[in-house]
Amino acid sequence: MFKKNESGTDRLIRAIIGLILLIVSYYYLTGWVQIVGYILGVISVITAITGFCGLYKLLGISTIKKEEPKNGTPSQSNLS
Repeated sequence: MFKKNESGTDRLIRAIIGLILLIVSYYYLTGWVQIVGYILGVISVITAITGFCGLYKLLGISTIKKEEPKNGTPSQSNLS
């Protein structure tokens, strides 16, 4: 559906932060702050699962490393 733009490390960090936000929201927050915590936690977990971040897309950011060509042709950086 969408092209992934998050690396494995980025996804792991988002998952951990999302779960922490959900737990903290459930046990320690109340009112509108709790709702905001739930929303941010769910968004973090969903982006970690899918590997796609809409904000990254809007800003043109990708944390996935570019792969070298596999056809045996050296890349431009290897020619010097």
